[in-house]
Amino acid sequence: MKIALPSRQNLIDDHFGHCEYFTIFTVDKDNKEILSEETISSPEGCGCKSNIAQILSDIGVSIMLAGNMGDGAVRVLNNCGIEVIRGCSGDLKTVALNWLEGIVSDSGDSCHEHECHN
Repeated sequence: MKIALPSRQNLIDDHFGHCEYFTIFTVDKDNKEILSEETISSPEGCGCKSNIAQILSDIGVSIMLAGNMGDGAVRVLNNCGIEVIRGCSGDLKTVALNWLEGIVSDSGDSCHEHECHN
């Protein structure tokens, strides 16, 4: 299973559409471990209007662990088969491991202040 995290300096970037890069962890959910890590450059411009959702889907990402994002971005990711978990923050590996342990859940909060999401 692959999970993606919008990233900046090895931390969850709270603004999905303007993160520096995406960290992709391949995980073994049954054994609750990270098997490998890779990064993908963030596209220029607003994340919800870029092709990042399709790119992530094409490489097998099925979960996005994010800080916050607008409803439009959530919809685009969901339409590409990627479940979005909002409300994450902190160190990337810690967030991923906490999710594997089942202690991370979607906050339900959506960003309404960015022009891509109005």
